[in-house]
Amino acid sequence: MNQHAKIDIRHSTCPHDCPSACALDIEVIEGRSIGRVRGSKVQTYTAGVVCAKVARYAERIHHPDRLLYPMRRTGPKGSGQFARISWDEALDEVAARFDAAEREFGAQSVWPYYYAGTMGLVMRDGINRLSHVKKYSRFYSTICANIARVGFSIGTGKIAGVDPREMGVSDLIVIWGTNPVNTQVNVMTHASRARKERGAKIAAVDVYNNDTMKQADIRILLRPGTDAAFACGVMHVLFREGFADRAYMDRYTDCPDELEAHLMTRTPEWASAISGVPVEEIESFARLVGQTKRSFFRLGYGFTRSRNGAAQMHAALCIPAVTGAWQYEGGGAFFNNASIWKFNESVIEGHDAIDRNTRWLDQSKIGRILTGDAEALKGGPPVKAMLIQNTNPVTVAPEQNLVRQGFSREDLFMVVHEQFMTETAAMADIVLPATMFMEHDDLYYGGGHQHISVGPKLIDPPGECRSNHEVLQGLGRRLGAVHPGFEMTPRELIDVTLKKSGHGDIETLEADLWRDIQPDFRTSHYLDGFAHADRKFHFKADWANPPWGTPGLGPWKDMPSLPDHWTIIEEADEQHPFRLATSPSRSYLNTSFNETPGSQAREGVPTVMIHPEDAAALSIADGDPVTLGNTRGETTLTAKIFDGVRRGVLIAESIHPNKAHIGGRGINVLTGAETVAPVGGAAFHDNKVWVKKTAAATPRKS
Repeated sequence: MNQHAKIDIRHSTCPHDCPSACALDIEVIEGRSIGRVRGSKVQTYTAGVVCAKVARYAERIHHPDRLLYPMRRTGPKGSGQFARISWDEALDEVAARFDAAEREFGAQSVWPYYYAGTMGLVMRDGINRLSHVKKYSRFYSTICANIARVGFSIGTGKIAGVDPREMGVSDLIVIWGTNPVNTQVNVMTHASRARKERGAKIAAVDVYNNDTMKQADIRILLRPGTDAAFACGVMHVLFREGFADRAYMDRYTDCPDELEAHLMTRTPEWASAISGVPVEEIESFARLVGQTKRSFFRLGYGFTRSRNGAAQMHAALCIPAVTGAWQYEGGGAFFNNASIWKFNESVIEGHDAIDRNTRWLDQSKIGRILTGDAEALKGGPPVKAMLIQNTNPVTVAPEQNLVRQGFSREDLFMVVHEQFMTETAAMADIVLPATMFMEHDDLYYGGGHQHISVGPKLIDPPGECRSNHEVLQGLGRRLGAVHPGFEMTPRELIDVTLKKSGHGDIETLEADLWRDIQPDFRTSHYLDGFAHADRKFHFKADWANPPWGTPGLGPWKDMPSLPDHWTIIEEADEQHPFRLATSPSRSYLNTSFNETPGSQAREGVPTVMIHPEDAAALSIADGDPVTLGNTRGETTLTAKIFDGVRRGVLIAESIHPNKAHIGGRGINVLTGAETVAPVGGAAFHDNKVWVKKTAAATPRKS
């Protein structure tokens, strides 16, 4: 008689770099493997929906190409030639090379480097404990969120907003600078509910007619880096036509009269000339916002990844303060809930061991750092050894030509702890096999919602895979790094972190599954005042003293204090007549899922979207190979003729592996690593480029 496999439904949280942090119901088969992955209906933000790539997670966790054993490089860097070694051999060699670098060049010549391949606090942030205890160079994360966070908090005083589930009771949902169909599908769940149940309108503001805009009722298509101009044009109309809520502004904002006077010259005509949005669309959108009290502004990261990104976020955020939308359920704004978690990671990160005199190296400047740029190195020693976890800088970091040059140094010792042989792992001296989230315990929060949770270990990892924490424990012992955090299990670290944070203990949180910690209505809507000392929303930004981040970076003194178009972006010029944005694709998440068959099949080869009239002027046809270039480098993709962009704008959905591009040079050869004011960041969607048709070649699939 045939027996059916025993299937248990277990619960976890998606750990990937996405604000949705979806609550998951996972089929665990015979305690050894996983089957289907579904969104939990119990957690009210996920509401039973997950993206297709996570629904297919079995093809990732059980992929035949997973790294299973430690390996040592046997051929030239990047050759992919490795031989299997034992864990003791691997960790002994890593420790010996780190100690050798420290003896010759000082402890700061070692730079542990990581990011958001997992958003779990134990496995993501534990690497900082090693840096702090050993006095290695510290890590300043700048690639993702800094620009958006400072732009939002400069207005509200903190990084928190309206309960994102209130989109479901709004009458107008403005999805601005984010493509949630690709990047956080649950936004669409709640927006679509409002449209179905209330007849709400969905408006999308973006730089191309993406999958979210295609589902919207109102579509605002603008040029990259011009959102603040559009926002100012909208606010001009709100004041001019009597839609500004003066009573609200008098009570809750800092300088409404000064803002109104400033906006007198920021007319729709002025905004249209900069943004490309027709005057009538600016005025129509403004009137809709002004007439709709329950207007919910769901602000994203995408439109802040520009040299003027913080000012753009602030300008868009000012609109619901002008209309007083914050007063109403389903009205106001939301970007991220970073201020509500209040996690105390002192044990996970070893805060008691921090030496503030140890240099802080900018994640985005890794190319400059590894090629010896004295300014990027903060005047300190060269980086001679690195441990990399949870990130793939050889593909994702700006200034890829410099990055690859730096990684090719024979005098740089590199250990990469990874799940697959990424393009970064292929450049390593030692490669270590890593667990995935269902194979270890961790603690999670949802940046795009309000839940915290424990993600428990559900199955054993394959081969000899070890978690980030286990690797840090092994290295800590060999390097003489003494700290209580190295002696704890992941569950013990979770428990002590929860207790120090006022969230109870691990058993209680596990019993809750996903704990809702959304502040009450009055707090979320700032009805008792905003989070600045004067309790006001700030139309006038004090960029020298932001509520979040380390200020004084980049050209912050040139930033406009009142909402305005800041002309610091990489404007197109005669040599570089196009503006390029590298927006997120639907089936990849940065470079996670690059290796899964379902994602590869959907994404195909790297393409660049070109307006038909621009393509015709260059004699480019759909499917032609085209080369994009600027002073940083060149990359070759396949042309996709697309009328959903403004003239002179190019969109390359990414991130494909470098090797998938014709010629092997990826999209980030074109992106710069200049510091974005006022707290640092990377301007991935702010590039001027030229385009030319290329001799025929056959691109490879990802």
